[in-house]
Amino acid sequence: MHEALFRYIEERSGLRLTEGDQVLIESKFRPKKMRRKQYFLQEGDICKTVAFITKGAARMFSVDDKGHEHIVRFGLENWWLGDQESFSSLTPSRYHIEMLEDSDLLVITVAHAYELMDQVRAVDLMIKAMDRQMGAAAQKRINAALSMTAEERYEDLAKNYPQFLQRFPQNMIASYLGVSPETLSRIRRKN
Repeated sequence: MHEALFRYIEERSGLRLTEGDQVLIESKFRPKKMRRKQYFLQEGDICKTVAFITKGAARMFSVDDKGHEHIVRFGLENWWLGDQESFSSLTPSRYHIEMLEDSDLLVITVAHAYELMDQVRAVDLMIKAMDRQMGAAAQKRINAALSMTAEERYEDLAKNYPQFLQRFPQNMIASYLGVSPETLSRIRRKN
């Protein structure tokens, strides 16, 4: 189960993990199975762990005052789950993270993540690379929300994340894009 995580760390860091590194990493991440519709995190809870998805899918979303859901992230195999703001600052989360499929996760606590960063250079480099990637992705998503039409956002999603269109229902894709399901249907008919 940890092999996918080892490959991920090596790819992102550009370093090979030693056998000792692998043993240490394995000791800090605990396997966790979650069922479809089960919550990894709920609004108001402090995100004390993050998880690497080895199998399954999830969504991170908020609910507004009118009860409408707004999906801010999806997660698939070889992606991470967690609320970075809550995890880093130990403040209550504004988000829910729900499993959309039966899933296998590798979960690590905040304390263990910091220990690994200090003890395994590849983990430190991987986390720094992930932070840069997440910053760029957030900036791109903000730009898309402010300056792209709904059709352009859909085309961008289809180009960069075609697996989303295969794995997630249309109403969730609409929420992620910030459009109504009816608008998304019209866009899909055009394409």
